[in-house]
Amino acid sequence: MQNTKGRLYVVGVGPGHHDHMTFRAKQVIIESEIIVGYETYVSLIEDLIQDKEVYRYPMTQEVDRANQAIEFAEQGKIVSLVSSGDPGIYGMVGLIYEILADKKWTLNDGIYVECVPGVSSLNSCSALIGSPLMTDFAVVSMSDLLVPWSKKRIHQLKDTRDIFLKYRKPDTPVAIVKGAFRESQKIVVTTLEKLLDYNDMLGMITTVIIGNSSTFNYNGLMINPRGYKSKYELLPETSKQ
Repeated sequence: MQNTKGRLYVVGVGPGHHDHMTFRAKQVIIESEIIVGYETYVSLIEDLIQDKEVYRYPMTQEVDRANQAIEFAEQGKIVSLVSSGDPGIYGMVGLIYEILADKKWTLNDGIYVECVPGVSSLNSCSALIGSPLMTDFAVVSMSDLLVPWSKKRIHQLKDTRDIFLKYRKPDTPVAIVKGAFRESQKIVVTTLEKLLDYNDMLGMITTVIIGNSSTFNYNGLMINPRGYKSKYELLPETSKQ
């Protein structure tokens, strides 16, 4: 029997350039009849959706677009709800499952749902500035849109830097990456002490990576040793000579 249930793909399109989109992401977008998403993210895949029904939303209407995508799938449509980066990291898939749980959706009887992972901003920014994530790391969102730290994003980064300075040296390497792999890309590698000198680069498409106690700056790259040097000779004898 033909499957008449709708399908909802929650798709991560990566940093923006098609070269960094997964094969599966392109596949489900091409398969989909309907595309739903934040207008900026939809514009990243414009050439893939020329013949599709497209619903573009402004920022802060996440609940509306999630509900619309689910409703289309419940009508038997094939839908892609698109996010930049990875939809499971500060993305839309969490909201989708929250709504589905409230609707008492089940795997067996409800619409088909698939999270299509993508390259997150953490991955893309790391790739541009060396190897800063070679050991344990933590990720914190500085956004206060849904988690109200304050009404204005003025003091958060300063407070964060002050906390780090209690445990890290002032010359700890720091990278500020804005618009990774997009036309607006801008990268600064600086230090924890000078982090606030670059306030003009901060915003929703910016990632700040702070090194650990072992991270060092080499030719403008942040390198975080994995620990091999403590166990192995990194250079063969012929190279030393």
